Amino acid sequence: MRDSRKHGGVASPCAACKLLRRRCAADCVFAPYFPAEEPHKFASVHKVFGASNVNKMLQELPEHQRGDAVSSMVYEANARVRDPVYGCVGAISSLQQQIDVLQAQLALAQAEVVHMRMRQFSSMTNSPENASPSSRDTHSHQARSLFSMDMVEDQSNMEDSLWH
Repeated sequence: MRDSRKHGGVASPCAACKLLRRRCAADCVFAPYFPAEEPHKFASVHKVFGASNVNKMLQELPEHQRGDAVSSMVYEANARVRDPVYGCVGAISSLQQQIDVLQAQLALAQAEVVHMRMRQFSSMTNSPENASPSSRDTHSHQARSLFSMDMVEDQSNMEDSLWH
């Protein structure tokens, strides 16, 4: 990783050391996670968390967890820069509201489908050629199957929305 920081034979400082205007040591804790080519990453993390806190957090973690921690810090810092009050929570809340609106629209569309099926069934049973008792039984069976399909579909949609 240190070779990627070489620039013309001289080691270039990582984004953190460059922003903090300090010499980038060979064992710099920031260097593997904040390369010089991506200065915006450390800038937002530094603005939200502070270099000292980031340093402490990274030092306390095992090396195999540091990459994920930095990714989380960058994500949270970018969310805080966009929305200083709510950060990630604001984004999650907005997405949840969109889900609620879409679920309501889906429920309305499903109700319209049931209504249209009812009208179609009603027009089929009221027609004069369907006056025989055997045809009424057939239509009654068709109506039950139409509604049972809707119930199965609604239950599967409800399970999806509860668990996913």
